[in-house]
Amino acid sequence: MSMNVGSSNSDEPEVLMEINTTPLIDVMLVLLVMLIITIPIQLHSVNLEMPVGTPPVNNIKPEKIQIDIDEQSVVYWQGLPVSAQELELKMTTLSQAPVQPEVHVRPNKAASYAVFANVLSSTKRLGLNKIAVIGSEQFVK
Repeated sequence: MSMNVGSSNSDEPEVLMEINTTPLIDVMLVLLVMLIITIPIQLHSVNLEMPVGTPPVNNIKPEKIQIDIDEQSVVYWQGLPVSAQELELKMTTLSQAPVQPEVHVRPNKAASYAVFANVLSSTKRLGLNKIAVIGSEQFVK
């Protein structure tokens, strides 16, 4: 009884003691291609042409319009209560002015959100761009 160790006459192939790196390289190439494809999507750059030099002095101060909404969801225009139609009419005349005024909307914490959203959507629909929500610190707990 003898044992054949290490002879080359065997029909079985030799066992390789090396790691097969082909699947590893394939996976790395796929990841590299995915990275190359997604990089332009992730870079959201906006090219802006900024003015050079000092800006001109603007001596014209825009008019400020105050719209208040109280806790009963009543809308006030410069301190006077107005209906939805009157508010729409006044905003239409403002949007047609050559210099748009600043519209300051100050809702009460207890006011209905639907009324506030209606005022904001009306300003957007009529083309008033200078809008500010005043008194938002009351909503922070």
